Amino acid sequence: MTKHFQYNSAIFVHLSNLHYLKNMHNYTNLNIISYLLFNVHQTEKLLEHDYFSAFDKDALVLLLEAVKDFSDKELFPFIKEMDEKPSYFKDGKIIVHPQFETILKQAAEMDLVSAIYSFEEGGMQLPASVFHCLYYIMEAANNQVTGYLGLTTGAANLILSFGSQHLKDTYASKMLKMEWGGTMCLTEPQAGSSLSDVKTLATKVADTDYYLIEGQKIFISAGDHQFADNFVHLVLGRVKGAPAGTKGVSLFVVPNKRPLGNDFEDNDAAVLGEFEKMGQRGYCTTHLSFGDNNRCRGWLVGEENKGLSYMFLLMNEARIATGRMGAGIASAAYYASLKYANERPQGRLLNNSGKKDSNSEQTLIINHPDVKRMLLMQRAIVEGSLSLIIQTSQYVDLSRVCDDSEKEKYNLLLELLTPIVKTYPSEQGLKSVSNGLQILGGYGFCSDFILQQYYRDIRILSIYEGTTGIQSLDLLGRKVTMKNGKALHYLVEEMTATVTEAYTLSALKPYAGQLKEQSELVKTVLAKLIPKALSGDFENYLADASIFMDFLSTLVIGWQWLKIGVTAEKSKSNADNKTGLEDNLIHTMAYYYTYEMAKLEGLAKILLNDKALTVKAQADTFD
Repeated sequence: MTKHFQYNSAIFVHLSNLHYLKNMHNYTNLNIISYLLFNVHQTEKLLEHDYFSAFDKDALVLLLEAVKDFSDKELFPFIKEMDEKPSYFKDGKIIVHPQFETILKQAAEMDLVSAIYSFEEGGMQLPASVFHCLYYIMEAANNQVTGYLGLTTGAANLILSFGSQHLKDTYASKMLKMEWGGTMCLTEPQAGSSLSDVKTLATKVADTDYYLIEGQKIFISAGDHQFADNFVHLVLGRVKGAPAGTKGVSLFVVPNKRPLGNDFEDNDAAVLGEFEKMGQRGYCTTHLSFGDNNRCRGWLVGEENKGLSYMFLLMNEARIATGRMGAGIASAAYYASLKYANERPQGRLLNNSGKKDSNSEQTLIINHPDVKRMLLMQRAIVEGSLSLIIQTSQYVDLSRVCDDSEKEKYNLLLELLTPIVKTYPSEQGLKSVSNGLQILGGYGFCSDFILQQYYRDIRILSIYEGTTGIQSLDLLGRKVTMKNGKALHYLVEEMTATVTEAYTLSALKPYAGQLKEQSELVKTVLAKLIPKALSGDFENYLADASIFMDFLSTLVIGWQWLKIGVTAEKSKSNADNKTGLEDNLIHTMAYYYTYEMAKLEGLAKILLNDKALTVKAQADTFD
């Protein structure tokens, strides 16, 4: 019996009826997830710290298997149906697919909402790196599900982190049990992503502890469906008389219904409609209005005018989660593509004379080099992205348990990598799914096959939680220059450690040399760009921020693949550790370095150019 059973065994109840069949549904691979977690990133070392000592490796493996079984039975079988029968608005309410009643209930019973919290907060003190792997499995099975769980988790975390004891007692415990749902309400019709233009008004009511809230919010994910007794909205607003811009934004808890003893009273928070979407159609997206009748009450979280800094805690968590979802969808698309390629006969291999032999039998399309190229690209993106997600969330874990002297390092690495971990799986995951469509040919464009749904589902992820352009401005404009480049310095240190280790393995020396050489391009590019920022020419400095995002992201994933390669190469020489995955992982790493890392020189050339074509373009350029 594992140590964890002493503390909280709720999630393991699911294992009592476990009829787990490996690869029952092909949307992800537990062997690879475990290899990345335990072999590459050595998650077991985290368990040596007191905070995570309730777990051992066996317990974590059981968690992965339980969530895979849950996903096989309750999530994956409904993904197409949720797309075909999407959420909708009727009589002032949002109606979601009936299977969500079962999913949300079982997820709560398995502690999948509270698992990441401390024992004192009702959680399991599960490492974030493992938590994200559990959600990755669910997202690969059915990407329309986890937002309902994740937003409630994030909203509860804000209350627990910054709210008063009254707010914690009133709302957080109900949310962590999934009795009440949670949302984050940032975007407004007139403001979009510009949070400095938030106009939702909060007026303090004398001799009370609440404010009257008035305004509208749009694109509110997971809001106000029929399978929660109440919804707790975390709303950005502006206290009457507050400073203009982001410095005057505050954060409020605004319940859909106000708790009144064992009952509720209406809080004047109305659902105006449901946005009908291209993809993720089972994941409701609502338009909310607060205070139409001047009766909407909100309770301040923390201090006035500090709401945006509080909300960034949830936004950063949501950005990691968005990248994770992109990797999950790309994983599902990869395994669907692989299955098709292994079953579909078409064409023939070229014979030695370079001509097709029409008398020979057709070959499976997986034997065609171009199909293999596309599958390798898919796999490289999926597993490289997952490795980065584990790496980034492990910095969250380490910052929790490390000495004060190391906290700055892990927090800065987390800050730097967050926009990358959000963007790379979203953008490159889309390309990966597109390759899957190509593998299926005409069938990929037809609704009988699920690739077209994955393509529609993943398209939103580069827009969620800040578009790629916004993430890129954050990366180059804030994170790279943060503390005089200290975050980037720490990242280079981490990459150098991997390069140094790879140099000790003869098979990996060429790849170590390539990563080292191409890492120098970052210095060259920044040496060209930084003087523009120092001179105040921010428009030219940031004009190609999205290109820089692509550039640095590709390099970072190259680091992750070299890290995977080091582990695999060492395991190959140790029969006790060899799993059979090693050769395939090394081959995929070689693909990434040959096909993807080769793009860095071209991206650097764009970043080093002086033409300023986008800055100089005028409105009539596009006539």
